[in-house]
Amino acid sequence: MKLAFDCERMKYSHTGIFEYCHQLGQALKAGRGSADQISYYLHPDLQQYFDKDDSFLDQNSFQKFIFPRHKHIDLWHTTYQLSSYIPESKSMKRVLTIHDLNFLHEGKSASKTKSYLKKHQKIIDSADHIVAISNFTKQDILRNLDAGDKPITVIYNGCAEGLLSAQTKPAYIAGAPFLFALGTVNPKKNFHVLIPLLTGNDFELIIAGKIEPDYRDKIMEEAAHYQVADRVKVIGPVSEQEKLWYYKNCEAFLFPSIAEGFGIPPIEAMRFGKPTFLSSATSLPEIGGNVAYYFNTYDPDDIKKVFEDGMNSYNQTQPAQQIISHTKQFNWEQSAAAYWKVYRETLNQ
Repeated sequence: MKLAFDCERMKYSHTGIFEYCHQLGQALKAGRGSADQISYYLHPDLQQYFDKDDSFLDQNSFQKFIFPRHKHIDLWHTTYQLSSYIPESKSMKRVLTIHDLNFLHEGKSASKTKSYLKKHQKIIDSADHIVAISNFTKQDILRNLDAGDKPITVIYNGCAEGLLSAQTKPAYIAGAPFLFALGTVNPKKNFHVLIPLLTGNDFELIIAGKIEPDYRDKIMEEAAHYQVADRVKVIGPVSEQEKLWYYKNCEAFLFPSIAEGFGIPPIEAMRFGKPTFLSSATSLPEIGGNVAYYFNTYDPDDIKKVFEDGMNSYNQTQPAQQIISHTKQFNWEQSAAAYWKVYRETLNQ
């Protein structure tokens, strides 16, 4: 099989889609058969993330308008549901991964929701097989879009095993025990609801990730309201090693997102056996299972009670090894094997 694997979205560093393309792309190579060939579709400036002897299809923005013909490709895997780079060849099979329909859960206007659904439908219509990264996403697809008789397969993302160097020290080190949150600092991550957790204790809250300034301002306004602004640190993107250091050294990991197709950061934190507090919204209960703690509302008193009860339970039961064991089901080798199965089934449809 000659496979094209679309890595165009790796242009957005420090994001989940970057990690998805990078990690799955490498795992697919490791798990391929002797007759399988992979070509990575991405801009030449990003090809450094793969090996020099790998095969590449050069991507550029003009291809949004005139997409090149790739007669030697048997199957094209579009890894982002709103990609502007779709092959037109009728002889080429196509697999589409849909990560989420988050716009349905973000309070968008009816007109914007209709527009997004129309764009998704157009790309679904061009696919032969759809992959959803969670059962929640699959159900969103079935409820809101027309997949016809196309197969929809759920394949969970993996989570890379990170090795923390003993020499690692992040640029910012908290002056007190700290809580850690990670993700793009925008409204759907819902970080501002965490501020009440800092009342009545000395915890710092460290929030890492690409910053949208308006939402950072909202977080800090909430911190000022609760008079804890000096203990809220929105530090921007961090390196892989810095991220692992924060996971290892935090008192708890917090991820109150209201719109999530999967959620790799909670798995990364749980790899360290940390108490992990998640929103009960969208896909996150699939990720945390029965080893995470859940915010069912965002009322300040409710959030504080869930956190305090969860920390007390964690300290009493010491479930770190159970939490770590839970994360073993999420690995890129299994994800890649499941994708290869989908590719072969799609070619034989």
